[in-house]
Amino acid sequence: MNFNSHTDAVVQAAAGLVNALTEGERRGRPYTPPPPAELAADVTGVLRGVSRRVQAGESEMAELAAVARRLRAVFEAIAAGDVDGAAGQVNRMLEETQARPRLERHDGEPWHVHFHGTGGSFADDWAGPCATGLAVVIGGELHDRLGVCTAPHCDRVYVDTSRNGARRFCSTACQNRVKTAAFRARAHTG
Repeated sequence: MNFNSHTDAVVQAAAGLVNALTEGERRGRPYTPPPPAELAADVTGVLRGVSRRVQAGESEMAELAAVARRLRAVFEAIAAGDVDGAAGQVNRMLEETQARPRLERHDGEPWHVHFHGTGGSFADDWAGPCATGLAVVIGGELHDRLGVCTAPHCDRVYVDTSRNGARRFCSTACQNRVKTAAFRARAHTG
């Protein structure tokens, strides 16, 4: 998958925000986001895939977590085959953030399109671009490249960048867990 390098980075950041900021299950265990200082460092790492100069603060985590929950709904709708529901969620986010295009150049990159909203908060500054990146994906042929891990006891999301579009797991760890369980089940019955 390659929409353009900036859009790809923003869509990956959307998945990273969902995985860092939303409770659920990860790799067979319950997942609760870490304390604010550690979470802010994790989120900064996710967002630096888009802009090397970003720095997330502890005070912004609660508002950004609300954005991540809304982004999760998009991934879950796509995974459930509800493209209309995903599109509706993205459209609501675009409307609320009033994301608008603007050409920017930073971090030694060439000019590229950013989508910022008018809100001015850290969370709004990321909600608009993430919703826009997801809109590009959903509005194209590759919406099925957004997914939720199919491993038992894992609900982390992913963006499938593989050539064949056959990814079903959020990580190699989950893929290995499923393969090991299948192997053990075959060995036990055989």
